[in-house]
Amino acid sequence: MSTRAQAAGLVTMQGHYAGAVSRFVAYVIDVALSSGLFSAGLAVVSYAAQVVTGQSIGWSRQSVLVAVLFGAWELLYFGYSWASAGKTFGMAVLGVQVVRADGRIVDPWRGVVRALVFPLSFLFFGLGFAGILVQREHRALHDLIAGTAVVYSWDARSARLRFLTRDAASRAASPAHRERS
Repeated sequence: MSTRAQAAGLVTMQGHYAGAVSRFVAYVIDVALSSGLFSAGLAVVSYAAQVVTGQSIGWSRQSVLVAVLFGAWELLYFGYSWASAGKTFGMAVLGVQVVRADGRIVDPWRGVVRALVFPLSFLFFGLGFAGILVQREHRALHDLIAGTAVVYSWDARSARLRFLTRDAASRAASPAHRERS
């Protein structure tokens, strides 16, 4: 195996558990984004209905239908994001990612389970989130049920970039490269 392949194999996700602040800020970003997308979706539906029928639709925040649609949308937003990529947009911005409890890439079904049980962490005044503050692994109730953890993921990217930069610099400095130039 070449030196480059060995070094690339050594670049792994460091797996430092994400703290409460990083997770909370990512969640706030995601709620703002998903709420904005939901509102935009309602506006598009209202506009389309007005174009087709000539009557406008008014969406009330107190409407049970809107609440159910919003809950379904949130499950879809978080569930799809965790199942497909292991992170939501807010998590990507903050450099955190959902992984299995053993550190491997999260299975799609675990992402869906995590989204389905996520509301349980809000029960009893958010007591399900206490594990983020007191456990070594910073796992909330929904993480424990789904068998997941949230880790910082930028370590692998920066290590990979350092490796590529070092590799490019060593190739540029090598005598074989200078002879070809």
